[in-house]
Amino acid sequence: RDLFTQGMNEGLKKASEAMESLISKVPNLTLQGLFESIIREAGILTYIMKSDEKLWLLQVLTGLFDFIKEETHRNPNLDLKQLIKLFDLMQSEKLSLPLIEVSGNDKGVNLLTAHGSKGLEFEYVFFAGVNATMWEKKRKPFGGYKFPDNMFLTPALSASGEGDDASGEELRRLFYVALTRAEQKLFISYCCFKNDGKELEPSMFIVEILDSHELETQKVFIDPLVEAEFQILQLQNDAQPEIEKIEKEYITALLERFVMNVTALNNYLKCPLEFYFKNLIRIPSPKNEATEFGSAVHYALEKFFSKMQNNNNVFPTREEFIQDFNWYMHRHRESFTKEQFARRLEYGEDVLTNYYEKYIHSFNKIVALERNIKGVVVNGVPLKGKLDKLEFNGKEVNVVDYKTGNVDNAKDKLKPPQEKIPNGGDYWRQAVFYKILLDNHNRDWIAVSSEFDFIEPDKKKIYQKEKIYINPEDITTVKQQIKMAWDKIQQHDFYTGCGKPDCHWCEFVKTNNMAIALHEIPEEAEQEI
Repeated sequence: RDLFTQGMNEGLKKASEAMESLISKVPNLTLQGLFESIIREAGILTYIMKSDEKLWLLQVLTGLFDFIKEETHRNPNLDLKQLIKLFDLMQSEKLSLPLIEVSGNDKGVNLLTAHGSKGLEFEYVFFAGVNATMWEKKRKPFGGYKFPDNMFLTPALSASGEGDDASGEELRRLFYVALTRAEQKLFISYCCFKNDGKELEPSMFIVEILDSHELETQKVFIDPLVEAEFQILQLQNDAQPEIEKIEKEYITALLERFVMNVTALNNYLKCPLEFYFKNLIRIPSPKNEATEFGSAVHYALEKFFSKMQNNNNVFPTREEFIQDFNWYMHRHRESFTKEQFARRLEYGEDVLTNYYEKYIHSFNKIVALERNIKGVVVNGVPLKGKLDKLEFNGKEVNVVDYKTGNVDNAKDKLKPPQEKIPNGGDYWRQAVFYKILLDNHNRDWIAVSSEFDFIEPDKKKIYQKEKIYINPEDITTVKQQIKMAWDKIQQHDFYTGCGKPDCHWCEFVKTNNMAIALHEIPEEAEQEI
């Protein structure tokens, strides 16, 4: 009795509780869901976030999670026992998962192949290794094997020098691609000697260039001290200072590519820590039962309208509509347990059948589907968004967004800013965000409204649609929210949470002792709580 009440080590007690909790979840979760629970409950994520090597460890964790996603997609019936057997087999055969550590900044050097450089441009290009042995005389990798006469190499394969049919003309095109990557300066270099002192010849393309153009040729001699310093760098094992320096540069590099969308905005306004974990460093997270079910419904609706557009404005049959839903569900079977899959499949068929019967004669047929809006800049903030459906009445547009889930739970999300929700609900903000996108898009469309189409009925089995008409004050408010969030994100102001008692990420940080400081909640936040 005293073993578990008084005398037990607190850490051992937590480990025991975590083990029991995870064991109980094995039959009730998908493998992806179980992996996420292990990350959280076993303290793995806590350990990573406290580590000096957290960026590398996050990449390792993501690599393992991607492997599990691929395996469960390939075999949706894969269970924990089979996965462990797979790991044991890989370990016994010394098979490792490929993982490339990518880091750098805009001051660094991009190392690219000639093929990989297509479509890119740089101020300075150093074209190295232009020797005959690396181009026209490069050894073929097929060991003398010749392709049959009825097989043809693709231009990309041929241009890489692979296969006996690699022509000089294809290599010349590839060489030209490498030459034209430079915006200002181009340096072409080749080796004169091997390491053993044997002479090397330059590529025939070097000779062709020199025959047509008078270019300065310089012999390069490397200082022995520089060589020695380089060799010492290769032998250094202490990478800790690099990791510390890389983290800030890594986050900065992520932010340089960051474009604001409504999900990121909602997450940041909800809690900066949520934005940091979900939108910036992207903690591995599987699609749960509800999310994948929603994706299946979205897919069926997209196919439903696209088939109508391709069939002289005639909608497909109800059976075909349900069939598309079933196809997606079976295609992503790995996101459900056996019981969840059977339940959601039956429920989805029932919901979509009734939805079809209710709206089949009233759907607007002049629509655009799954539109990606990019390249929009408002007040210096780049914006993007993916719109489920646009309904047209001339140039006037009604933006439709499909929603699955409990309709009653969405009521507060549809409300504009008020005393209890000073920032407004997530769905209201989404509606205004979409209007801002379309108003600043390079089309003459006029966004007049946003409509949320709830695919699942309410408790009374009634299907609902909520249409929001946006006024200029709403646009001003959301533009201010976008600008405020953007400025704070660019200032790396996302390490302090909201402090709300129901915030998952704040509670996660406090429970796992990851907080380095606790700040008082601002007065306006207290009022909101």
